[in-house]
Amino acid sequence: MIDGLKPYPAYKDSGMEWLGQVPEHWEVRRLKVAVAHINEQTNANNPDALYIALEHVESWTGRLRLPSGDIQFDSQVKRFRAGDVLFGKLRPYLAKVVRPEQSGVCVGEFFVLRAKSVVSPHYLEVVLRSVRAIDFVNSSTYGAKMPRADWTFVGAMLFPLPPIPEQTAIVRFLDWADWRIRRVIRARQRRIKLLEEYKQALIHQAVTGKIDVRTGRPYPAYKPSGVEWLGDVPAHWEVRRLKHVAHIHTGGTPAGLLDEAFDENGIPWVKPDHLLADKGLLDPDRRLSIKAAQSIGIIKRGSLLVCGIGSVGKVGFAPYDLCTNQQINAITFSRAIFERFGHFLGLCLAQEFVKRSNKVTIAICNKSQMGEVSICVPPLNQQTAIVEYLDAQTAKIDAAISATRHAIELLREYRERLIADVVTGKVDVREVAAQLPEEPDEEDASWMDNEERAQGETLNGEDDHAAISEEDE
Repeated sequence: MIDGLKPYPAYKDSGMEWLGQVPEHWEVRRLKVAVAHINEQTNANNPDALYIALEHVESWTGRLRLPSGDIQFDSQVKRFRAGDVLFGKLRPYLAKVVRPEQSGVCVGEFFVLRAKSVVSPHYLEVVLRSVRAIDFVNSSTYGAKMPRADWTFVGAMLFPLPPIPEQTAIVRFLDWADWRIRRVIRARQRRIKLLEEYKQALIHQAVTGKIDVRTGRPYPAYKPSGVEWLGDVPAHWEVRRLKHVAHIHTGGTPAGLLDEAFDENGIPWVKPDHLLADKGLLDPDRRLSIKAAQSIGIIKRGSLLVCGIGSVGKVGFAPYDLCTNQQINAITFSRAIFERFGHFLGLCLAQEFVKRSNKVTIAICNKSQMGEVSICVPPLNQQTAIVEYLDAQTAKIDAAISATRHAIELLREYRERLIADVVTGKVDVREVAAQLPEEPDEEDASWMDNEERAQGETLNGEDDHAAISEEDE
């Protein structure tokens, strides 16, 4: 159905660049003619009322992500009714546009827009959240650090107004198309999750000796390791505590964080946010002077980096000499373990570090506790074989994941173009909308939304556009 969309028979100039030409029978009016700008402020704090802040609205989808529990506020808020459209005027490029289904209050950083008889609330919401409308409003913002849209500009923007039945057809088609696209997204999300699980299982099998990577079969003989996470290990492998095969160093923060402690050409200073698992780490934004770096300890290139405070078990590795803050323990392996083998080991140790952490107010696993974790130590020639095998296999999996992440961007772009083309009349969806099947019932729709939230926004696939269309056949 999507592939069969055609333009309208005749067009006219809208007089507005973001709209371009519009169908000849459409009206084009200023937004303030089609909506009422509501500015009903209150200090009342009703715990039963719906309260919406900018952070509660998901960008580009309009889905609400409301926190649990009562919300308290001590500043003025705006009242809105069910069906009003809230348009985030602070940083409008974030496309925080939502149409709540019940009345409530919102922060003052929303325009509260109430549709008049010439426009349906749903259509109003869809048009204002389209990429062309958002880009147009964003071009008018003022303020460098906190850019805001001004109602005088927004209210004066020209707005497309098809007949009400046609508005209904447009939103029906776009709701249907969005639902189809999200089905494709969810299918690809499941594939991403399986790939990630397979990658982790492959690494675990190899570094714990469940499979001999040289033959693709188990080793000839096994022995009990005495360690739960390792299970039985190849009979000729050693089982040793981490502290016996590595030096573990806890990072630090230069005393006082004085300006002289930093040097833009100095030693990178790593924090937990920089750790990227098997991808190493993000390039740190701060660097220490040589003197400051030496005071907290310089970590050798190739060391395994493990977060020991907060996000315990989060790992990365050092692609160059660096320093870390006190949340990170750096594990520098002895000659008994190749660095790259140690990196793969680190990807399997997160739960072991978590088990040993102190769970009071914040999880902490210090270097002594990390040192007590037991690991496998294969002969060096087998470590080399394992590393070569895992590098080759994980590269293939990573390539598939990378293609997946690129594909979701393409699908997002496709969805944005489709919405923009439909709401500005570049394609005629009236006939298609009249032939659409019924939407999924509310129970199915709710389940799908919950699944989508849990899995986040990743996508894979070849010919996603074709997949959407094929579901109609």
